[in-house]
Amino acid sequence: MTTIALAENFAPAVRLDHAARHEQPIIDVRNIEVAFKVEHGTVEAVKDVSFQLYRGETIAIVGESGSGKSVTARTVMGLLSRRATVSPRSSVDYLGQNILKFPEAARRKLRGNRISMIFQEPMSSLNPIYTVGSQIVEAIRVHRKVSRREAWARALELLKHVQIPEPEARLKQYPHQLSGGQRQRVMIAMALANDPDVLIADEPTTALDVTVQAQILNLIRNLQKELKMAVILITHDLTVVRKFSDYVYVMQHGEMCEHNVTERLFANPQHPYTQRLLASEPHGRPQPLPEGSGAILEANGVRVCFMLRHGTFLKPDWRELVAVDDLDLKLCRHETLGLVGESGSGKTTFGQALLRLQDAKRGEIRFDGQPIETLSRGEMRPLRSRMQIVFQDPFSSLNPRMTIGQIIEEGLVVNRLGATRRERVERVREALVSAGMPGNILSRFPHEFSGGQRQRIAIARAIALEPEFILLDEPTSALDLSVQAQIIDLLRKLQDERGLSYLFISHDLKVVRALCHRVIVMQHGRIVEQGPVDEVLSNPKTAYTERLVRAAFEVA
Repeated sequence: MTTIALAENFAPAVRLDHAARHEQPIIDVRNIEVAFKVEHGTVEAVKDVSFQLYRGETIAIVGESGSGKSVTARTVMGLLSRRATVSPRSSVDYLGQNILKFPEAARRKLRGNRISMIFQEPMSSLNPIYTVGSQIVEAIRVHRKVSRREAWARALELLKHVQIPEPEARLKQYPHQLSGGQRQRVMIAMALANDPDVLIADEPTTALDVTVQAQILNLIRNLQKELKMAVILITHDLTVVRKFSDYVYVMQHGEMCEHNVTERLFANPQHPYTQRLLASEPHGRPQPLPEGSGAILEANGVRVCFMLRHGTFLKPDWRELVAVDDLDLKLCRHETLGLVGESGSGKTTFGQALLRLQDAKRGEIRFDGQPIETLSRGEMRPLRSRMQIVFQDPFSSLNPRMTIGQIIEEGLVVNRLGATRRERVERVREALVSAGMPGNILSRFPHEFSGGQRQRIAIARAIALEPEFILLDEPTSALDLSVQAQIIDLLRKLQDERGLSYLFISHDLKVVRALCHRVIVMQHGRIVEQGPVDEVLSNPKTAYTERLVRAAFEVA
């Protein structure tokens, strides 16, 4: 049976439960087709996609990275790039009106007001030169006639809703001063600022730890009930889909391959791709450590502090925030050490301090036996090719003005790896293929790829230098389940072949269990528990670790 025939059988244009519905959909999308102009022609990103959304319910759109989920959502929002062409036969009916035919001014009035969106990558969506508070206030005052004081009060109320610690101080901070999870919560606050009719949540909990993920999804669900808000949830987390959605659409290669009521789809998936997707789960265990593995990275008494501004503009009150509080660490060769904890617990700050990307106030750091805490930037350069990092947010770490080939080759040029340009280009292609990407994308730019694809490009950039140690900061957070499994297998394979050591920062304990030998649990800048992965996750000694484990394996 062909893919087209399967799509016709399992993904009709109208929902399978439409006969039981007596009201009209608040959003009725029909025949969405989107093509992008690229260097050698056009790419059909979305092909004849239809779906319906009713007031007060949640539908989920799931599928692998690059399947067209986010492009479909951006078509509804009217946020496609100039390269995109939408088919004339496509329609997006909102309350009975085709908004694709609206002039841009009318679309702007809807956007962020009646139809709002939470984007996947908060760092690229928040303006780096304005404070968090001023950006939320702007989102409120563009659509509401309220005073600045009322808007600031509403902004503070929203930050409290989304569980940001010290919300009064956060209003005065800039996006780069917040953790990835805190930035995502700011985006959620902005999206909910005007009580929209429709909320499109594009991977809304990607950057959040498991405990806050459940809180945020419950918050969205409670607001949904209160305001009769309709939600389109775009995600690769099938556990979240099962718990929070009423109806599920499954996409692959720009097409809708199956849809059904959530319970029925999970109980009896029909399409082979849906069956494979539901069967995907991080599995396996890392290879045992070779006997006598020496330490490649050691740290003793590392402390990192920041000064936060409180008080008013005329009477500022500066207070010290201890992000990393006298931590010790030992990472052996061939080992994967997991670093877990809630958002803002200091995981990323600790990891960056170990690589000297963040200055520590005190402490000793040794790489391959060499003290590096006092080395200058120039003295650190010879070590940079031996230690690499994959950042949490790939969009902000990939230069938007450079092609993929230039981005990956840059590290080879700086570190004088590869005798000729042809040799370097070949090495770039090999790295891309190893990371699960085609080798013919060297002339394309980061914005032309999905979030998951950008993360794989970031991994390719790291492994191209053939390092001995890699800091992986949430490397699988933007990837769907099936690709997560591929990346885990890839990291294991690279570790076995090259003797790599990983410090794996994550909030996904399922991935940590599959990949790591040991795990360190952090809270408020301190280590609360550590030990072999199976021991810590099976028999947690602290209430905090137990809460993390329960949230990961039972709720989210």
